Amino acid sequence: MILIPAIDLKEGKCVRLRQGRMEDETIFSDNPVEVATRWVNEGAKRLHLVDLDGAFAGEPVNAGVVHDIAKVHPDLIIQVGGGIRNEETIQTYLNAGVQYVIIGTKAVNAPHFVGDVCAEFPGHIIVGLDAKDGKVAIDGWSKLSNHDVIDLAQHFEDDGVESIIYTDIGRDGMMKGVNVEATAKLARAINIPVVASGGITNMDDIHALGKVASDGIMGAITGRAIYEGTLDFAEGEKLAESFA
Repeated sequence: MILIPAIDLKEGKCVRLRQGRMEDETIFSDNPVEVATRWVNEGAKRLHLVDLDGAFAGEPVNAGVVHDIAKVHPDLIIQVGGGIRNEETIQTYLNAGVQYVIIGTKAVNAPHFVGDVCAEFPGHIIVGLDAKDGKVAIDGWSKLSNHDVIDLAQHFEDDGVESIIYTDIGRDGMMKGVNVEATAKLARAINIPVVASGGITNMDDIHALGKVASDGIMGAITGRAIYEGTLDFAEGEKLAESFA
């Protein structure tokens, strides 16, 4: 299992939101490239980048920052989400050195799109499922759909996605701990890897996830905790790697 630092991009800055609300932000840095370098120096093997403006605009807004990070760290595995709604955007990110693109709202609203891009860009597509009480949220978490998270994940597995990022939106950015039970339940229901997101607060959360890592949890994304200091990233990464 690995620990994956999140860099959320808004107006070119590194920020964190509480429960996805754009008006409830904390700015952590004006220089996301420096932030990326910090996590790489502390042992990060993979970065999770989110274009928050892009998620709401429906098209990339902070792509230039993503390209800069990929250029400075060409050997780093980068996954990016936010506003990825067409093949051209995916191709542009892959050309820039991004390894994985994350499809979110469009995956739920137009499921056929996932199958199409998996066929066109095999091995590079991740679907992000943001859920509350087992139901998937869309449009920057502003709406709850009627879709069951496990049913959708199984469908996308059949389409050929590389992995599923599962976020419990009731916990994201709230420092309340990770929803281990729901994450493990999803991981057991599919055969592709699951990345946990939302609520990683301290070493106890990593330990709790690590105990069920063998169910198919390959990593955990952490944001606010490593910026506010409740979790030391380097120590957390060492602990995560100790689990299968």
